[in-house]
Amino acid sequence: MEKKGCIKCGSRNAGSKDVAMTGTGLSKMFDIQKNTFTVIYCKNCGYSEFYNKNTSMGSNLLDLFFGG
Repeated sequence: MEKKGCIKCGSRNAGSKDVAMTGTGLSKMFDIQKNTFTVIYCKNCGYSEFYNKNTSMGSNLLDLFFGG
């Protein structure tokens, strides 16, 4: 089975980064970054998808990004 590419440009060149973000309420006011995500992005066009690290760690995120 041939893997698909980026849904925007078709490229198979992707990267990943871990990011943290604040939530709402007190965590926003005190800049507490309790929400962590893995971002998978296309190195060709910049299209990005965020995956919650607390729920997505068991899956191959690159396969999810490419629709596999």
